[in-house]
Amino acid sequence: MKNKIKPILFRSIVITIPILVFIYGCFEKNTPYLSLNEILKKNESLNIVLDQYKNDSLKLKAAIFLIENLPYHHSYEGQAVDNYHRLYELHCTGKYTPEEVLDSISSIYGNFNYKNAIIKRDIQIEPEYLIDNIEWSFKVWREQPWGKNVSFENFCEYILPYRIGDEKLIPWRKKIYEQFNPVLDSIRSLPQAEDPLFVAEFMQRHLKKRFPFYFSYIFHGPHVGPDIVNWYSGYCRESTDILIYIFRALGIPCGRDFMFVRGDSNTGHEWNFILDKEGKSYYCSITYASDKPEPTETYWWSKGKTHRQTFSINKKIIDEIGISPTNIPQAFRYPRFKDVTSLYAGEREHPVVIPKEKLYRKLSDNTPVYLCSSSWQNWIPLDCISYRQKMDSISFQYVEGGVIFRLATCLDNKIEPLSDPFLLERENGNIRYFDADGEIEQIVVLHKFHPHPTYPWKMVQGVFEGSNRADFKIKDTLFIIKNRPLRKWNVLKIENNKEYRYLRYIGPKDSNCNIAEIAFYSKYNDSVPLFGDPIGTHNPEEIEKTHNYANVFDGDTKTSFTYHKPDGGWVGLKLKQPEKIGKIIYTARNRDNFINVGDIYELFYDKKGEWISAGKTEAVSDSLVYNIPKGALLYLKNHTQGKDERIFEINERFYNIEQIFW
Repeated sequence: MKNKIKPILFRSIVITIPILVFIYGCFEKNTPYLSLNEILKKNESLNIVLDQYKNDSLKLKAAIFLIENLPYHHSYEGQAVDNYHRLYELHCTGKYTPEEVLDSISSIYGNFNYKNAIIKRDIQIEPEYLIDNIEWSFKVWREQPWGKNVSFENFCEYILPYRIGDEKLIPWRKKIYEQFNPVLDSIRSLPQAEDPLFVAEFMQRHLKKRFPFYFSYIFHGPHVGPDIVNWYSGYCRESTDILIYIFRALGIPCGRDFMFVRGDSNTGHEWNFILDKEGKSYYCSITYASDKPEPTETYWWSKGKTHRQTFSINKKIIDEIGISPTNIPQAFRYPRFKDVTSLYAGEREHPVVIPKEKLYRKLSDNTPVYLCSSSWQNWIPLDCISYRQKMDSISFQYVEGGVIFRLATCLDNKIEPLSDPFLLERENGNIRYFDADGEIEQIVVLHKFHPHPTYPWKMVQGVFEGSNRADFKIKDTLFIIKNRPLRKWNVLKIENNKEYRYLRYIGPKDSNCNIAEIAFYSKYNDSVPLFGDPIGTHNPEEIEKTHNYANVFDGDTKTSFTYHKPDGGWVGLKLKQPEKIGKIIYTARNRDNFINVGDIYELFYDKKGEWISAGKTEAVSDSLVYNIPKGALLYLKNHTQGKDERIFEINERFYNIEQIFW
């Protein structure tokens, strides 16, 4: 198979927030939620399901629950979807990179396009499919010892649903049940097995031992369906689907929690939750380091707002804001989610209260107002209330601090900013606004996106050494890194008159000696570095291929060295003859979001909801200088290359004036 993969040009794909795929439906405009009778008129065969359970009140309630929510679900089917599935089937072999898989499949079938898929709406579902799903759902709920501690409400939302997203509908419960239920035989009779959390932890440990989950960030299309359980490939959406299929097939209440957009990033994220015997939520994922579900309040990522996918439509949201396609963002038209921020935020949960005078314009009664977070230069709605003129302020409850928000309305399917951006401070819940009304100040910009959260910090206490012995048993310290390196090229002036033939950087404790580039110079004013033979600690073969010590002297800041052990790693040069060292320039391991010489950049600042350009320029060093209004929210765009860009401010932090990305 490997020989069939041709090295053709990589085809770029627009990567969208994966959450939107399962929330956004394809519905007729101005269609309100339908009553049970209206649904039965559209598909009379569904009466077969109701007749099947007319003498079983609980199964009848479950059937009605599913049928009432059929109009808000659909599948993508057809040959285009089948071809798209081949991406996961091939990638899960572990033999090829995602780019190789994409190029191979695309060269045969072309890129996946939703327009080429067939939309099949669930309101036309076959009654036999629903009956089979109901029977298997009740079977596992009633036969498993933990089932008695799962309420009917949680059963309906987190065990009973016949689908997960917009995948093609095929029977899956029996097959997955028979594949995994025997794994639980060893614990089923234990007293602890009456708690679904105990069973979920046991099963998660088993699943993490199966085989690695192969990540791909570039496949984009509908949910894969139950085959993903064995393909074990994809992104956070697919890893989440795997647990949902398996756990629900076994009667374990499980689902998907998500962020429309992560609080400190441009894209969404999703993961699994589990309910224990008391109905308390725990988070987990087969891709996370922990082998067991953890309390939701310990979840670490910055979130702003956290939601839980439901099978049922959230009528409370619809009743609050109404239905009007011209001023309701798509995710809020037929919302199948509920707000669970309070389960995750803990002490970081605060209300957001914005006085009416902070709004850009007057609003009429019943205007939907959205709490938004940023995604690149756009603003994504996270929550909504209906405005009333009698209000003195606009309030949103259950918001996690440490995120920048703004209020907005929606008109003609376009988000219209309504307030200045503001930071909801993490600890105390205070609100700090960003505006462009301050005096002009000069700033220095070093990045267009977050510096890596760990690699620069792990260089603190790293040491540059010189020696005339290859074993460095006699050595001198040339420099100790005291602060996190911020620049692409960090310059050190060395005050030492001795000559050395062997030079090295040795990483501090628990750092894996991560570093991208080093250059040693005889004199501080020299522009040509010293040449020599790279030396250092070796890695196992699989790591040596991509992160060997020769990378540190290849002149490419995108390549790097990492040692396979936390301690003891080092990298250096063996010179042809002893030399004095007057200067060292180094680069931390990174994501290549520094300022690159020759690239074209443009800085923007937000003013009353518009991104105002502060100028476009070609970089001549690893920094840019701009004059902008003090206190404004900023955004740096690279017109030459790359996609990672993020809102930031210039502020004092850690005793330095630097960029703070939000």
